[in-house]
Amino acid sequence: MINVRGITLSLHPFFVILMLFSVVTGHFLELIVLFSIVFIHELGHLAAALLCGVRIRSIQMLPFGGVVEIEDHGQLTAWREIGIAAAGPLMNAMMIGGALLFREAGWGDGAFLSYVVYGNAMIAGFNLLPVLPLDGGKILHAAASLFFPYHQTLLWSSRISVAGSAVVVLLSVSPLLQGEAKIHLNLLMIGIFLLYSNWMDYRHIPYRFTRFLMNREKGYGEAARKGSFAQPIIADPAKHLDSILRLFKRGKYHVVYVINKQGGLIAMLPEQRLISAYFATERPTLLR
Repeated sequence: MINVRGITLSLHPFFVILMLFSVVTGHFLELIVLFSIVFIHELGHLAAALLCGVRIRSIQMLPFGGVVEIEDHGQLTAWREIGIAAAGPLMNAMMIGGALLFREAGWGDGAFLSYVVYGNAMIAGFNLLPVLPLDGGKILHAAASLFFPYHQTLLWSSRISVAGSAVVVLLSVSPLLQGEAKIHLNLLMIGIFLLYSNWMDYRHIPYRFTRFLMNREKGYGEAARKGSFAQPIIADPAKHLDSILRLFKRGKYHVVYVINKQGGLIAMLPEQRLISAYFATERPTLLR
């Protein structure tokens, strides 16, 4: 574990196991190249996050990429999140372009440059799968949050990620299902890690949604400063408070209109009032 200017750099246990496995199988040089590619990939995320004014806590290197842990207190918009996630694969694309240019010009070892191209394409392609915490999963999650309620986005992105992780595990053991006495060990390790990580994230959706609600207060002043229009939500008096809050969208300010069966307006409630009621000690279950 290394700490540079408050940013912790560490290796995930799966990465350490993979390093030991590469030594046994004689592929340590290839792993060093892949490690360098992954590190530059993560530097892309790091640079994009810093440009967005986000503080970086740590970088953890994984067998298939890495995880940049940031401090997000509600100021990270969906578009900024997409930009940060896309910066990693963009670095891979730049390295592919540079390696191809060197190979065409006859600079360096052709076989090595071809492996650099292959390694970057493999890392970028895998990271663009729509599975969290991969870049593709983050991009899909952030893009979906622009159009759908945030709770629904959390729920479905987690479900898709769990299903995608299970597919990776099945692909790793597919030779056994075809009668071959072998498995793709590296892919199995990655699949197990993704499946466990996404299953835990799925179980923690209530806590992640609560954090989303807690961070919305900072958006009130921003909405007032910009003169943004509030997005209305129509509800009847018997609707549960939780159900109303689950309709809230990222980056939108909401006003809830409580309407009776005759279409008459009973109350007009700003979202701050509903969130305050949600976090009250004796939380009401119905709108009144």
